[in-house]
Amino acid sequence: MSRHAKTAPEWTGFQEARPYGPKYDLRTDFVMVYGITEDLPERIAGWKQAGYTVHLMTGVSWGEYQDYLYGRYDGRNHWDEAQMNRKGEHILHNEDVPYMVPTISFAEYLSTYIKKAIDAGVEAIHMEEPEFWAVSGYSEAFKREWLNYYGEEWSPPHASCDAQYRASKLKAAMYYRAMDRICSEMKEYALTTYSRTVRFYIPTHSLINYTQWRIISPEAMFVSMPSCDGFIAQIWTGTSRTPNLYRGVRRERTFETAYLEYGMMQELTRGTGREMWFLHDPIEDNPAYTWSDYEQNYLATVTASLLHPGVSQYEVCPWPHRVFEGSYSKEDGDGKEPIPAKYATQLLTVMHVLGEMHKYGADQQHSASTTGIGLCLANSAMYQRGDVELTGKEAGSGSRYDGTVPSDALGVEERKLLDWSAFYGMALPLLKYGVPIRPLQYDNILNFPGYLDDYRVMLLSYEFMKPEHPGLHQVLAQWVGEGGVLIYIGDGSDPYHQVKEWWNRASRHGAYEHPEEHLFESMGLGRVPLDGVHTVGSGAVILHRKHPASLTETTEGAEFVLDSVRKALEIRGEDKDFKRNGMLEIQRGPYRIAHVLDENDPLEDSSIVLEGSFFQLFDDDLPLLKKVELKPNDNVLLYDLDFIHEEPKLPRILAASARIRHEEHFDHSFAWVAESPEGIVVSTRLQVPQRPLQVYVDDASICFEYDEETRTVFLKFLGSPQGRAVRIEWE
Repeated sequence: MSRHAKTAPEWTGFQEARPYGPKYDLRTDFVMVYGITEDLPERIAGWKQAGYTVHLMTGVSWGEYQDYLYGRYDGRNHWDEAQMNRKGEHILHNEDVPYMVPTISFAEYLSTYIKKAIDAGVEAIHMEEPEFWAVSGYSEAFKREWLNYYGEEWSPPHASCDAQYRASKLKAAMYYRAMDRICSEMKEYALTTYSRTVRFYIPTHSLINYTQWRIISPEAMFVSMPSCDGFIAQIWTGTSRTPNLYRGVRRERTFETAYLEYGMMQELTRGTGREMWFLHDPIEDNPAYTWSDYEQNYLATVTASLLHPGVSQYEVCPWPHRVFEGSYSKEDGDGKEPIPAKYATQLLTVMHVLGEMHKYGADQQHSASTTGIGLCLANSAMYQRGDVELTGKEAGSGSRYDGTVPSDALGVEERKLLDWSAFYGMALPLLKYGVPIRPLQYDNILNFPGYLDDYRVMLLSYEFMKPEHPGLHQVLAQWVGEGGVLIYIGDGSDPYHQVKEWWNRASRHGAYEHPEEHLFESMGLGRVPLDGVHTVGSGAVILHRKHPASLTETTEGAEFVLDSVRKALEIRGEDKDFKRNGMLEIQRGPYRIAHVLDENDPLEDSSIVLEGSFFQLFDDDLPLLKKVELKPNDNVLLYDLDFIHEEPKLPRILAASARIRHEEHFDHSFAWVAESPEGIVVSTRLQVPQRPLQVYVDDASICFEYDEETRTVFLKFLGSPQGRAVRIEWE
């Protein structure tokens, strides 16, 4: 929960730039009114009138900031603060909307508009997507910042690995400065002007996605920012469908990528006391897909997020107007069509189920899977993703990828960069095996005591990231000495080993050629130990002198990772439970969530059957099921009726595609109000103590289905945000 009190629970919310509209009124706990345009006070008032707790969300790296760019704000043209690539081209989000260099002047400009939102009564501010493209760093504003930060003249980032690394560190530092300045100033303004505490959140992509898409952001640095109250994990189909390489095959793996992304964001705030909302998007920024494609990938991301029980708050939809009022490609390619009614109802069911998750912990986390396996990932992975000329050959052309264009349109070198195989080479084999591997926020190891306590085995490589502080190695050495097993994979070939950083600066211990030399020395193994297993106290280090990117290319590479983890568990005497599991699943109260893994051995790519008493929440009809057969790559969210052990003494609503309010129990009836977007078909399944006689919606009798065995009733009717009065009667 937040470190500051709230006026009401905020388990679910959404963001919307448009004024209030009944067709996209999702009836969540809060709404984030988007953008600091002149009509902001009116938009805030409209959503407040609809009963919402209102936040403000606005872009910190881009937005409709033409008054600032063209000098209408302070009399000075600020286009020199637009991010620019090495060709001298501005990096644009939209026409006339560049990504900005976060100067002090720009931060002050944003603050003037955020004050207006505070004046209008918003309870929280979300400054989204502090993003600096890796291919940028050539604008005049950035050159000035370089001189102030490093005390020397600017170096073109593409000139060397060192210049690129230093440019990226500066980009992260600038966005940290801008965010800290804005958030601190605005908190003070709210307190001094209104005696009111305003919370500040940072909606951000995951460290995995930013690294893969070659974007720089402070990420882990924000956890130590006093004015930051939490985050929104901006993970959705658009980020998670980015293709990657596994066993030599490049394709979209939406579930696996989303699972790793959500895990990364859960780790960002674990143990910090800061809030985290997981985002889902029923469509995505690319409008070229069909509704069935959007649905399949949406269900994959929802399932992936629910497998991480450390988070129970959700942004259920960005831009609901484009979902419920937009039109997208038909299956036959002949024109466009609005959202299918069944998908609309299904979405609302899922959104309101998400609002129930905070009531339940994880009863059975990833059943039959090997837990406690971590893969280290640091902020510095973002710092070595730009274009660098190596022996006369460019690593890229200065273009960028944001998920809205086909990745196969990229050049060979850019496609290889986007694969980011060094990370996925270690992550995917374990996840595909059924191991719920967790990407560790490596930077947190030094900042939060006990951060590694839940881990038995960790994988680490400095071939795609670097340790920013030598103290990290002292913590790792202690963890290994107390029984942990560290698997280090790296051949020392990454050219970024030579950047001017702490490990290669002269000291009383002398300089280190590679940072892992300091790690091994900290463990008493000398600087350059041989391949193999090395005992350290009660634990061990397993060293493999190979580049992790090579592990994505063959089946043997994947098996190599699995054998390494099996060996690590054997050292701990725990290898007996390391077995292939065809499914990741979890039980959160009555909710059973599962994904069936694919791309395993052909004989093992078979269906899995779940038996019990369920109804399916990924279906608008909420059908009752005794048996659920799942094929590889299937996702499922079930309500487990066996979770309810006692006979129902009073009616209770089990699931609905509406917000349920004002429940009232009488001797022979049960009544409630169902709120949903205008025109959406509301599905409801409830359990009753005896067979009902009549069901009324706004005093009009409707048909219903009753199941004697489960004592459940199923209803359907058209919804309204003002609420439909529902009443069920029995003898």
